Amino acid sequence: MQTLTPSAPLNIAVIGSGISGLSSAWLLGKHHKVTLFEQDSRLGGHTNTVDVMTSAGTVAVDTGFIVFNQRCYPNLIALFKELGVVYQGTDMSFGVSLDKGRLEYSGSNSISTLFAQKRNLFRPRFWGMIRDLLRFYKQSAAWLHSLPDDMSLGELLEREKFGPGFCQDHLLPMGAAIWSTPVEKFMAYPAKTFLRFCDNHGLLQVNERPQWQTVIGGSREYVKRIQQTFTGDIRLNCKVAKVRRFHDHVIITDNNGENHRFDHVVMAGHADQSLAMLDDANADEQRLLGAFAYEQNDAVLHRDEKLMPVLGEVWSSWNYLADREQDGSKVSVSYWMNSLQHLPCNEQLIVTLNPLRRPRKHLVYEQFSYQHPVFDDAALNAQKHLWSLQGKQRTWFCGSYFGYGFHEDGIQSGLAVAEQLGGVARPWNTEKASDRIHVHAASTLTAAA
Repeated sequence: MQTLTPSAPLNIAVIGSGISGLSSAWLLGKHHKVTLFEQDSRLGGHTNTVDVMTSAGTVAVDTGFIVFNQRCYPNLIALFKELGVVYQGTDMSFGVSLDKGRLEYSGSNSISTLFAQKRNLFRPRFWGMIRDLLRFYKQSAAWLHSLPDDMSLGELLEREKFGPGFCQDHLLPMGAAIWSTPVEKFMAYPAKTFLRFCDNHGLLQVNERPQWQTVIGGSREYVKRIQQTFTGDIRLNCKVAKVRRFHDHVIITDNNGENHRFDHVVMAGHADQSLAMLDDANADEQRLLGAFAYEQNDAVLHRDEKLMPVLGEVWSSWNYLADREQDGSKVSVSYWMNSLQHLPCNEQLIVTLNPLRRPRKHLVYEQFSYQHPVFDDAALNAQKHLWSLQGKQRTWFCGSYFGYGFHEDGIQSGLAVAEQLGGVARPWNTEKASDRIHVHAASTLTAAA
């Protein structure tokens, strides 16, 4: 564990209670006075667990953040151990259902599920998909070292002459499902960044993939434990309307028109939300934060089995759904929560992102809207320079947009901000403290009063 020297206690505002804001507020709160502002009625952001009454009683179902693993989420795992959060192994199988079941398969390392639809045995395109898949795995390591940084995934697939079966029926659906991004936009994703992510997450190998985990009782359990140990002030249903910066303080105006004075502010919302709050955003803030676009995705928690693959044998933890006769501007994925969370009930509980058709009303429990960052060239270039904003005008930024858009990216940025601003070290050691984000010494006012 690194040794840092805290400054005199500061009065710090943290705006946003997703994993970035929670982790930053939690660490800062060990030495400083922290006020956490959250516009919603609950803490957690994309960590959103819902209680559902079933035949087995009430079960906790995650609708946003669901899974993690030891290899790729070292800081999140360390936080869970620090808080006493209990988790269990889960299955991360991936299924595809296209055009109302015309093509279906599950890539769960089982021949029976791969060929659950028997006509796949007689489809040349399907066999071509398998051959290309093995070729992609084999060549990916060399590409990581040889591809130009500006080559898109679409350009790589075209250059290497990968067939439509592999591209349209497997790789692009998988990538679109992981990033909650339409296939068309995902084609423009930088190939090298995609390969690096897949390599880190064990997706470029057939065997020895990392064991994925899910929190017992739902991911809100870690939010509860942070809230129980947090010594600062939590303000729910308190949307921040404006942030004004001065040479020796920051003024935050909430949606009721009330003003609050702080020494520093940590802005832990999405990049576009943070930029909109700044009353006097400078040119660098406008350029860097403005480089991030967001994709809105609607999530529905339901039990309508018509939004799963037609063949029961194909049902997987993650199920990519597409109907090419419909508008393809949104990616549609059904998460089978019984499989992912080992739910004990007879009801099949499903979270569908952007359903192709609305689930039957009487089978719907809850619905939500989530925003996910779009990582195009402009966003990825901006990431390299985001840290240059830290500390200027007593303002600090963190969020999953600093990395790949996932929980580990969010916690890495939140903890790094807390360490530089507050001089308080995270209470664990890891070689991967900030390996997914671009961190360097903050420019000014690192921990001034």
